[in-house]
Amino acid sequence: MRWLNALLDGLAAGEPMVWVSVARLHGSGPREVGASMVVGAHRQADTIGGGHLEWQAIAQARQLLSASTGHPAARVCRYNLGARLGQCCGGVVWLLFEVIAPSALADWQARAAQLSAGQPLWRELNAGEAASRWRLAAPTEASSALDGGEHDWRWRQRLARAPFPVWLFGAGHVAQALVTQLRLLAAQVRWIDPRDDAFAGLDLTGVDARVNDDPASEVAEAPPGCFYLVMSHSHALDFALCEAIFARRDAAYFGLIGSRSKRASFEQRLLARGLDADRLSELTCPIGIAGITDKQPAAIALAVAAQMLQLHNARQWLNQAHTLIQPTVFYPE
Repeated sequence: MRWLNALLDGLAAGEPMVWVSVARLHGSGPREVGASMVVGAHRQADTIGGGHLEWQAIAQARQLLSASTGHPAARVCRYNLGARLGQCCGGVVWLLFEVIAPSALADWQARAAQLSAGQPLWRELNAGEAASRWRLAAPTEASSALDGGEHDWRWRQRLARAPFPVWLFGAGHVAQALVTQLRLLAAQVRWIDPRDDAFAGLDLTGVDARVNDDPASEVAEAPPGCFYLVMSHSHALDFALCEAIFARRDAAYFGLIGSRSKRASFEQRLLARGLDADRLSELTCPIGIAGITDKQPAAIALAVAAQMLQLHNARQWLNQAHTLIQPTVFYPE
């Protein structure tokens, strides 16, 4: 949530900010419902899709900031992407604009802490109101929607950080390139290496980097549904990590850098140590989506990040569907 970090920075600097959200979409659009950006007088962060739509949204937000003598009511604006903005998407997008005053900084810091702790929040805002109302989201409140008409609209939104925990073992060239990709995807990365100088000179912003003489011990601290990537400097360490991860039985993704020959060698050793043959399919090796043959670290990292993102998005969709589809109870006549 880059927009949230930028919002906090702006409020801390004493600047009012405008929170712009995609509230409704008919047809094709550049971003999904709930996508957000923030706009200040001299700053902006994140995106609602770019292009003419975003340019118009920024102009509208800054007009709100410059024209306000108090705290203006939130507003919803409708944009026809094809007829009005000349964008080939061709759909219709409704954007919600809410001005956030610097005095709300403490409240937003608390919300950011709740989101970081994995607590989903529920936002409610009606036409004529200046500020959203907030509470913890109920488990069944999984979607966002704009209801009503131009003058009596109601906005309901679930706000949550999608858990994307990644335990990355090894700090070589591919791992360094991969961290750059994962940081952009807002993954929660723990980066582990046993070498004292492994992280010297590296950008560790937003990453939990740990030097540990026994990297396999870190596996026990991973949350259920973790994404594991094993790419250390040592085949012996890679194998020890594989054993520890297989012992967990709850990985969302388990990737091992290497060739098919390395996989075959590891499979033989794992089977000799008692691993059920049916579980070998849990291991992804070689890693990365098909079709990318470039061996540069940045290319490998891009292929691996794409593979992980495919799985992460699929899990998000399934989790949302599970929340929305509630069991039906039939009562006898």
